[in-house]
Amino acid sequence: MSVRPILVFGDARLEAANAPVESFDAALASLVDDLFETGWQAPGLGLAAPQVGANFRLATVDLSVGKDPTQKIVLANPTITETSGKISLEEGCLSFPGLFTTLSRPREVLVTAQDEHGEPFEIEASGLLAQAICHEVDHLDGRLLVHHLRGIKKKMFLRRVDKMRKTEVWPAQPNS
Repeated sequence: MSVRPILVFGDARLEAANAPVESFDAALASLVDDLFETGWQAPGLGLAAPQVGANFRLATVDLSVGKDPTQKIVLANPTITETSGKISLEEGCLSFPGLFTTLSRPREVLVTAQDEHGEPFEIEASGLLAQAICHEVDHLDGRLLVHHLRGIKKKMFLRRVDKMRKTEVWPAQPNS
């Protein structure tokens, strides 16, 4: 396992198309391990492969941030098949380090995906887990936190991004 650099907003790979996972091999297992390790180090509740420059439909979620191995979820080729309810929650993103905003997300989701071995599964999630899954699936669709914002809220968020970049609080981009 290794910790990989996390791409930050502005890197085109974050919004690029992501290929379906087709090979469930040792290289995929290594990428999954790296996603968990990188997410735990950050720390974050989940991480999508595009955030480390691997443009595949693959994400990991772990609400325990490495404290409980039973909480680890691997989502290869996930699809949200049903949603219900709405909830507004504060949300951050490792690709927008240090920034948070309130978003409306489904209260509950039903997701189909494959695990790291290619086995299909279905998961029902609510609350924070539903939020984390929606966030990671957004990454796989090239949709970022800022894309959920409109009007003055979006302008203010992007102004905060620019300010952080100018004060060098924002991490340097890994080589594209």
